[in-house]
Amino acid sequence: MTATLQDAITRQRLILKGWLASSLAGLAEDCRAAWPARERLEARLAEGMEELPYCKYLYVLDAGGRQVTANLARSGPMPEQCGRDRSDRPYLAEALAGAPFSLSEAYLSRNTRRPTLTAVQRIEDGGGRLLGWLGADFDLRELPATQAMYRQPGQWLQMKGDPAIRAGLFHQARSDSLMDQRIDAVLDLMHELITAHGVFHGKLHFSSSRATLWLVDDPYRYRIHGIDELSDPGLCLAYPPRPYPEQAVVPAGRVREVLDTFKALRFMDETLYLRAGSLNLFNGLVGLTFSCDGSHYMPWDEFLDKSLGFWLGTPDGK
Repeated sequence: MTATLQDAITRQRLILKGWLASSLAGLAEDCRAAWPARERLEARLAEGMEELPYCKYLYVLDAGGRQVTANLARSGPMPEQCGRDRSDRPYLAEALAGAPFSLSEAYLSRNTRRPTLTAVQRIEDGGGRLLGWLGADFDLRELPATQAMYRQPGQWLQMKGDPAIRAGLFHQARSDSLMDQRIDAVLDLMHELITAHGVFHGKLHFSSSRATLWLVDDPYRYRIHGIDELSDPGLCLAYPPRPYPEQAVVPAGRVREVLDTFKALRFMDETLYLRAGSLNLFNGLVGLTFSCDGSHYMPWDEFLDKSLGFWLGTPDGK
């Protein structure tokens, strides 16, 4: 997990902890007053469900981590959960270590098999002696949005692929595909579709002679075209003319350079060669998959700054 992504998750958790800590502290104090009467505890938990609009379940555990109430849900109590031993669940680790309040990492719940968070609040008697814990489960899909959507950082990412393919790399050689045989016509057409017909993300699969296209007019569905369509200029008639997007971070005048570099990488070596390349105008990332099954994602300008020697690992490569 990248540092930026982890930072975004950490910020979200801090916001949730601040929201939950005070709410659960008051509810735990009322549970102390009702202890150990199950009916009174469950009645207070039912009220708590109204006070915590995004909560999935509320329940109370004893000092050993065994549940002493039903799960209280929006649909009512779940009495079959009473008596459940939760002491070995990871979300209780901080509580068992003495934390007065904790919020778990996200995990898949046993009941719903969906991403869940659990908050745990310590319940003490008037003298500070541990009575048990108040637990609150939250389904991540039901939590309110408290920050902007995570944005992928514009930095180079390298990912290894299938080790079996890497192991057999030097026992294979590139075979001319139909796209290789018509590559100049394909690149001309792809350039036209990207710069003048609304394609904002295009991926060329050189080895399998096909392309997948995403359009600004219909971004939720991609189109797949085979080699005959990709080498026919009439394909542009299927997509109405569109101005080059103002939000694009790749200058229109540099799109052809990216496509030409794909061609150079495709033919740079008979063993190490490009199998697929993609370009996204809005995040400015180029995606590459090589014959060794390794993948790279990098900013378009950094991509254009690399020589073929860099990809081949020659001494003069930058």
